Amino acid sequence: MAKKILIVEDESSALKAMVEKFQREGFDVLTAPDGVRGLAEAQASHPEIILLDIIMPNMDGIMMLRKLREDDGYGKQVPVILLTNLSSDDDGRKKEIDALSPIAYLVKTDWKLSDVVDKVNLCLSGKC
Repeated sequence: MAKKILIVEDESSALKAMVEKFQREGFDVLTAPDGVRGLAEAQASHPEIILLDIIMPNMDGIMMLRKLREDDGYGKQVPVILLTNLSSDDDGRKKEIDALSPIAYLVKTDWKLSDVVDKVNLCLSGKC
């Protein structure tokens, strides 16, 4: 059975590249262009992992993750990887992000797409 991933990303070219790569790697890929739709999709479809951008319209990734973690069941436990262009150097932001328990924080410019796929597979195997 294909592993289900939700990619929440507002940049269409980045989203398209990720969708194509994860589909080639055998994933069932769900997408959302913002946190509002991402949260709804996550709650409806229960993907095994979520790849989440931070800076997006309507609801940013931090707010989406905060709302997702309020769910005592699925939302509290689903693995979430933040994939963003923001560095986590700001101590206040880092504390806020850490409190929401993402399994990884990846800066897009530091990671090739194939490495992101490898990281997702590693995390799904419980070795993140």
